[in-house]
Amino acid sequence: MRNVTEGASAAPCPLRLDVTRLVHRWVRGIRPTGVDRVGLAYVRRYAGQARAIVAIRGVPVALTHGASNRLFRLLLGASEGGGPTAPSLSALARVLGGSGMSPYPLSWQGRETVLHTAHSGLEYSRYFRAVLSAGARTVVMVHDLIPITHPHYCRPLSVRQHASRMGTALRFAAGIITNSQATLQALTAFADEHGLPIPPTTVARLGVDVKPLPVSPGSDTARAHFVMVGTIEPRKNHWFILHLWRELVAQWGNAAPQLVIVGRQGWKCANELDMLVQCPELRDAVVYLPDCPDATMLERLRSARALLFPSFVEGYGLPLAEALSMGVPVLASNLPVFREVAGDVPDYLDPLDGAAWLARIRSYAQPHSEDRERQVARVAGFRKPTWSEHFAVLESFLDRLA
Repeated sequence: MRNVTEGASAAPCPLRLDVTRLVHRWVRGIRPTGVDRVGLAYVRRYAGQARAIVAIRGVPVALTHGASNRLFRLLLGASEGGGPTAPSLSALARVLGGSGMSPYPLSWQGRETVLHTAHSGLEYSRYFRAVLSAGARTVVMVHDLIPITHPHYCRPLSVRQHASRMGTALRFAAGIITNSQATLQALTAFADEHGLPIPPTTVARLGVDVKPLPVSPGSDTARAHFVMVGTIEPRKNHWFILHLWRELVAQWGNAAPQLVIVGRQGWKCANELDMLVQCPELRDAVVYLPDCPDATMLERLRSARALLFPSFVEGYGLPLAEALSMGVPVLASNLPVFREVAGDVPDYLDPLDGAAWLARIRSYAQPHSEDRERQVARVAGFRKPTWSEHFAVLESFLDRLA
């Protein structure tokens, strides 16, 4: 996990950080994904001054200052490879200690703010009511409305659950932060459709903390390779890219570039997994890294000819911002949110136009690709989004709410 402690400053009011999702995923040994990275960024920013909340079926449980500090250290250490090697409930209990948690009703310090940066648990109105009854407020981050706007890419339970979460957050949250204007527009449309109130909102784009490359990536690698980063699920379009790679192997044989896929197994991905395991043409051409540390992912990405991002829908797209921040070109779907984040820097393609993707991949795989060099020149003008900017927007927003 990258360091995001840039320019920390005092928050405008006492804070509580809801780390329920981070704790659940740590106990299950799940490596952090995009939403988790955001939660960890908040822990890094505010660990010295905030206290933790862990919710149990919608009931917020407050941790003492000492237990909060121990839990924050555990979560950050685990994300950076320095935490316990065998996550378990007993290990978590030892960290928290016997007197580290206070049951409802919560004990607050005046006018506090609860920052909830994950969607998990937002469906419980009792969570918000408990915070309100303590004289505090909840500020929620919304990452996307994909299960609502694109239900065919998600499980039915996720669709119903996400609609409940968004509805409850709109009714009870004191404020809502979104990661992009595209997400805010989707949230506003959902509220209008269901006749729901919209609390104060702000857009705070997510930061990245990677350094640019000193030289053009991929120029000295023995075999050209491309990288995909993200959970394997239908909306990420791995199926499409895997079929393109079969075509590349059929045309180029052993000279075909490699495809490196970084991401855990998600849902509705049986076809993709079968193809990865059973397709003989892809055996030497595709490298699948389902449990990949950040350092390994960044190493692969730094030397790639390009990041491939053929998604049908996204709420933000952290890998896109990370790749461009390192100077790595991107071939991406022509999504409004990608243009919001990256402007005209990437090469944008229709996510179902196989001929166009094949042509670009073939071109970028060449040792001296004019198409790639033109994007490298554009990448030089990309302005990296920072966590300092994100938290400046957040803290200004909290000031206005106060």
